[in-house]
Amino acid sequence: MTRLRSLLLAAGLSLLSAAVHAFDHSHAAWTALLKQHVVVNAAGTASAVRYAALKQERPKLKAYLDTLSAVTPIDFAGWQKPQQLAFLINAYNAFTVELILTRYPDLASIKDLGSLFASPWKRKFFTLLGQDESLDGIEHGRIRAAGVFDDPRIHAAVVCASIGCPMLRDEAFVAERLDAQLEDGMRRFLSDRSRNRFDTASNTLYVSKIFDWYADDFSRGHKGFDTLHTTFARYADVLTDSPEAARTLRAGTPRIEHLDYDWRLNDVR
Repeated sequence: MTRLRSLLLAAGLSLLSAAVHAFDHSHAAWTALLKQHVVVNAAGTASAVRYAALKQERPKLKAYLDTLSAVTPIDFAGWQKPQQLAFLINAYNAFTVELILTRYPDLASIKDLGSLFASPWKRKFFTLLGQDESLDGIEHGRIRAAGVFDDPRIHAAVVCASIGCPMLRDEAFVAERLDAQLEDGMRRFLSDRSRNRFDTASNTLYVSKIFDWYADDFSRGHKGFDTLHTTFARYADVLTDSPEAARTLRAGTPRIEHLDYDWRLNDVR
């Protein structure tokens, strides 16, 4: 009887420990920081970060990052795909902010954290899923890994702390709303005329360099993205300013030009 009680007690303590240490898939701590320190423009198409104020709350950010680093490969493997992808996107964005804060305010761009021979995106400055990891490792090694998630809309979700990037949302990505959040991110990004626009007079699409760097991701048939042209036709209503222009874009094959990428820090000065 004593042995049975001991076994039951041990099982109960194990369950309690698991409950206490269960990962928060709502990413509430990250959302709280984003709500306070991300400023979305009036049009809802771009955002900037109050890095100076966020630096004062760096312990809160580090506490959230610690919860990400504490997730084991076994834990991760047991999650559903939307939970995994939301986790990785949030990790990329949160660790990017942490990287900026390591030198802020003494930088004008994330590129200042690299050198001629060392990319800031290749720096292994944190631990994730049991190994030393870099931002490139999250994006290219995990999020973009062939046959895993295969969703090109992630390019409107991972944010490299630059004005040219898609906006950093003022909320975390969460599994139960992930598809809607990714779609919303694409539409907001393509609605921003400083980064994506269609000129009907010249039949030219002026779009972000993202669509040059990752053209293949939008041309593999995943999630219905077959080619760059069909991608832009899909979002013609937000790339243009009138129904007529949208029809022109959908019906034709416009010339594509890629705009210069603005690497300046997405800071609220």
